[in-house]
Amino acid sequence: MCSVIDWPETWTEKFPEARGARQSPVDIDTTAASSSGSAPPLEWRYSVNHTRSVVNPGYCWRVDENGYDSELRGGPLGTDVYKLQQWHCHWGAVDGQGSEHTVDGRSFSGELHLVHWNTSKYNSFTEAAGQYDGLAVLGVLLMVGKKHTELEKVVRLLPFIRHKGDKVTMSDPLDPARLLPARAAYWTYPGSLTTPPCTESVTWILFKEPVEVSAEQLALMRKLRCGEASCGEEAMELLHNSRPTLPLGNRELRDYGGN
Repeated sequence: MCSVIDWPETWTEKFPEARGARQSPVDIDTTAASSSGSAPPLEWRYSVNHTRSVVNPGYCWRVDENGYDSELRGGPLGTDVYKLQQWHCHWGAVDGQGSEHTVDGRSFSGELHLVHWNTSKYNSFTEAAGQYDGLAVLGVLLMVGKKHTELEKVVRLLPFIRHKGDKVTMSDPLDPARLLPARAAYWTYPGSLTTPPCTESVTWILFKEPVEVSAEQLALMRKLRCGEASCGEEAMELLHNSRPTLPLGNRELRDYGGN
């Protein structure tokens, strides 16, 4: 069985930043979150009608936005404008496990990450990814419930990207804003990418309200493989792909939007 959960033990050998003090994910301890003052509201705008690529990089499924127009600003990001680069998902071997962030120790069945880069200060995603304020990730916790209609546009393509390196083109209109919860309350803290190189460049914005996906949709995600087709089938099940939580340390965890 292929299991990303075992990989972090060796990450620090090749990626020194993975042992830093600003690593993600973390457990959201709601009693420790500061809620002094209110942040400006988050604002986002995404392009709906453009071609996207859906790929299997070997540890998740990922939707590449192919450089199309989008904007994220406000909240902890201030006036800087961030652009959507890609979005992907983490999940567990069984329902009720698989989110990267936990809330008061509770895991969820998965977590969507919408990864944006700071276009106000940097010229490319690669440049931004190396800077402390270069990236902003919207995190959406997933729980088992009704089928998610917008996400289904990706899930139904997963059988075509079963193996690492597989890629398909999605031409159907899709609105990333429909992946976000109706209520914009969130927690935010300074963190890192949760996969190598674990660069400490992310402003995390984790929505409080989970979004429902169906058990069948999660089951299809677990059918992905973390190896190429030539490697054989048996040892490649991608059943869970979340990094364990790490200490918040002296970082400030802020709470915006009430409970």
